[in-house]
Amino acid sequence: MTTRPNVNELLEAGFGMGGERLAVLDLVDTELLVPDPSIDLLEPAGQRDKWWALQASRVPEGPVPDAAATRRVRSAAREVLDAHLTGRRPQATAIEDLNAASSSAPQSVRLSADGQFEVRYHPEYGGNAKLASIARETIELLADAEQLALLRRCANPECSMLFLAEHKRRQWCVGSICGNRTRVARHYEKTRKQS
Repeated sequence: MTTRPNVNELLEAGFGMGGERLAVLDLVDTELLVPDPSIDLLEPAGQRDKWWALQASRVPEGPVPDAAATRRVRSAAREVLDAHLTGRRPQATAIEDLNAASSSAPQSVRLSADGQFEVRYHPEYGGNAKLASIARETIELLADAEQLALLRRCANPECSMLFLAEHKRRQWCVGSICGNRTRVARHYEKTRKQS
């Protein structure tokens, strides 16, 4: 069974949020889109290594992908997920990039001794298994209508994080962070108007 990093581990490592059920959501959330210009939390390279280390139980073993390839898959995943959330068609290049990354490291489906379904990556034949698994996870999310219905963008206008809502009422990436900030801002605005 894979374990995901928790929010505190990610915050301590310098990442805004995370700990989502899917590694792809943690990856797309490493780019903060609200500030202008956007902020890439995977820079410098040491941060990229830290992020992949935190995701180690959720991605195949192998070398850390280079920065350009990581950004390309992150951008493609963000594009197709944002397109879904806004009800538009994703850019064709994003779909092509995800398909290319997914197929870059050959994969085989296996049945383990304990009867579990597992995907085995074969980077010895080329490609990067970590990026292939992230791309595959994105494709599987988009193909799963039930899970895709849970995809949300944080309700805090100062946040661009994506997450899967475990329950229908979840509005914020992290309630104790963005939820509190939003409630405090609303309260401040309400009391300011009353003065």
